Amino acid sequence: MSDIKIMALVSGGGTNLQALLDAEKNGILAGGSISLVVSDRPGVYALERAQAAGVPTFVEAPDITISKELRRRELSDRILTLAETYRTGLIVLAGFLSILAGEIIQRYSGKIINLHPSLLPKFGGDGMYGERVHRAVLESGEKESGCTVHLVDAGTDTGQILLQRRVPVLPDDTPDSLAERIHAQEHIAIVEAVKMMVQQLS
Repeated sequence: MSDIKIMALVSGGGTNLQALLDAEKNGILAGGSISLVVSDRPGVYALERAQAAGVPTFVEAPDITISKELRRRELSDRILTLAETYRTGLIVLAGFLSILAGEIIQRYSGKIINLHPSLLPKFGGDGMYGERVHRAVLESGEKESGCTVHLVDAGTDTGQILLQRRVPVLPDDTPDSLAERIHAQEHIAIVEAVKMMVQQLS
């Protein structure tokens, strides 16, 4: 069984990345290793987490001087180059706010997974991330929410669902309190999903 090299894409504090780094350290990823971490914004704490674990880090910021569609593709092409340079076997979007497009989607078909903070297909798609998702869940009167790990395809949050973890929505929930309850489940879900993918790809 060959070791699967994992590229983690991040945009923020990196708690889900930390869950993966801890899982790898504890031998839970079953032959998977985080080989590089790429952020689409400089200075985020996720990069420090990676550096502390001895994992190479890169900042690949979107080029805001070009149109949204071109920007997504140009950024995705840079990420694809890094993935191929590091012989990446699995790409994990662990709180990554940029949307991948273009050749990387075809080249890594079935090998890119994303973690989304709702029970897809509800509350997914363009512009649905972070607090916006939790606020929409509360405003809709849903009785439960959670997180979803899915394969990435050419759509936004439309790929095949791999697994979900659920939490109740409580009567006095705020977007923050709901997010906190879901975060705890995200850390479990992302490790389970990566382990599952590593076993499939090995």
